[in-house]
Order: sequence, then C-alpha cells, then structure tokens
Amino acid sequence: MDLSVVIPIYYEEENIRPLYDAVTTALEPTGLSYEIITVDDGSGDGSFAALKELALTDKRLRIIRFRRNFGQTAAMAAGFEAARGAVIIPMDGDLQNDPADIPLLLAKIEEGVDVVSGWRKDRQDAFLSRTLPSRIANGLISRMTGVHLHDYGCTLKAYRREVLEGIGLYGEMHRFVPALASRVGAKVIELPVRHHPRLHGQSKYGISRTMRVVLDLITVRFLLSYATKPIQLFGKWGIYALLLSMLTGSTALYMKLFNDYSMNRNPLLILTAFLAFMGVQFIALGLLGELNARTWYESQGKPVYTVRERVNEPDVHA
Repeated sequence: MDLSVVIPIYYEEENIRPLYDAVTTALEPTGLSYEIITVDDGSGDGSFAALKELALTDKRLRIIRFRRNFGQTAAMAAGFEAARGAVIIPMDGDLQNDPADIPLLLAKIEEGVDVVSGWRKDRQDAFLSRTLPSRIANGLISRMTGVHLHDYGCTLKAYRREVLEGIGLYGEMHRFVPALASRVGAKVIELPVRHHPRLHGQSKYGISRTMRVVLDLITVRFLLSYATKPIQLFGKWGIYALLLSMLTGSTALYMKLFNDYSMNRNPLLILTAFLAFMGVQFIALGLLGELNARTWYESQGKPVYTVRERVNEPDVHA
C-alpha cells in the first residue's frame, strides 16, 4: 500500500460525499495504491450511515467507529494504527483542507523529506476567535520545541510511516507530531496549502482549547529535552535551591554573629529550611524520573537512539 489517508469524522454528514469525491479525484491520477481510513468519533448524526453507504461500493474506504466521542487525537491515533500505507496523510473531514494538495505533499516526500506540514497561509477562519490565538500558539510552540512552523494546527500533513512508529498520541498531542518526529531525527518542512471556508456544519474548536494545548506543550517540551534524562531537569533546580539555601543560611548566621540579629525573628532562617527541603525534593524527583525512564525503555526493549539506515549491517531484529 503506497498511501493511507486518515480522516477523523465528527458530525460531518453533509460533507461525507463531497469529501470522498474530492479525495478520490485527487488520488486517482497519481496511480498510487491507496486507502481512505475514516474514524467516526462518536457522531450522533448520519455520518456513519453516509460512510457505510460509500464503503459498500469502494473497498478502499475503511471505517472505524468509536462508541463515543474520544476527541481528534484519539481518532488520529486509531487511524494511524490501522493505516497500511508507506505514507500516511491525515486531513480534516470538514472540506476546509483541499485534497488536491495531497500530490504536492507527496512530491516533497519523494524528495526525501520525512514530514511535510501544511501551512494554511490564507486561512479562512474568524480572526479573533481562531486565527489570532492560533498565531500566538504557533509562535509559542515553535519557540519551545525548536521546530519552527507557521501552522501546527493544520491537520493536512504527510508522514513517512516509520516516523510515526513509537509516537504515542494523548490529550491534544496530534498537533505536536512534527515536533515529536524531529526528536527521532526526522526531516520536517512546511508547505503552503489551500484552506476553504466551512460550507456545512459548525467548527468543533474554539479558544477554550488553548489551555489544553499549553499543558500538552509543556509535556512535549519535556519529552523533547529530558525524556531520557529527567535528573538533568529536576536535579538542576534542586542544586540551585540548595545553593540558594546555603546563601540565605550564611546570611542569617552573619546577621546573628555580627549584627546581633535574633535567629528566631529572622525570616531568612525559614527560607533556608524551605529551600533546602525543596532542593532535596527536586533531586529525589529527578532520581525517581530516572528510574521510570529506565523501566520504560528497558521493559519494552526501546533504544534511546534511532537509526536512519544501515549499510553492510545484518538486521539484528531478523
């Protein structure tokens, strides 16, 4: 299988048929073998019935139906797991992404790129409630992850299959896959894509998701920098706290010896004890993190490195 197109569906009954027609129209001329994996994320309308009607006439259309709404990230994860293609392309089911852009993404993959991320350069959404918060979030994500993209929120992307292997998706993490892929050495680029106004249904996303994205961003930052060495993060702050406690303790002692200032009335003494306790806690937390990291990698046989290719090397997993 050359290509898998993964499409989360949530209350998109009116968009199902035109979406299917647009995807097949875009892919047929490529001559590639492909499948369309739709994940019905607990829709309560006729989305599943519309998908099933199409699937009866086209075996390339596969349907995964959730028992309830689990969210876009879960739908993406289910689609990625079921995908059989060498290249996996997720896209939205609301027809705002243009399937005609898929060949453009595939062309970049053929040039040797691992991840091609769509950029809705001319975004057709409300500025204050969607576009402006998105720009702020994209700037923050780019700065914290070191992977500079204009549009992390664009669902239309192209991934080599091997890049997605081993990447777990939770919370709102689907938007951070390019950053997580860079962690294993993937080459990531951005490509401007078309974006159309929504014609049917209503958007399921709003500014209320910003807080969840920020919290997941903290997780991604930790995974990118300290997943295999948590002691470097927590231990560092622990040492800072201990050094600061020594400074405040020395100051309190100096004030007692040379200024005859009562230790009992000096708030620096309480601060010294607090900082020392906090320093020990940070270091202990880092050590526990190290134990968990080792348990995670060793119990699953996961290496702490990734190999792009081997030359004259036997396949150790054969």
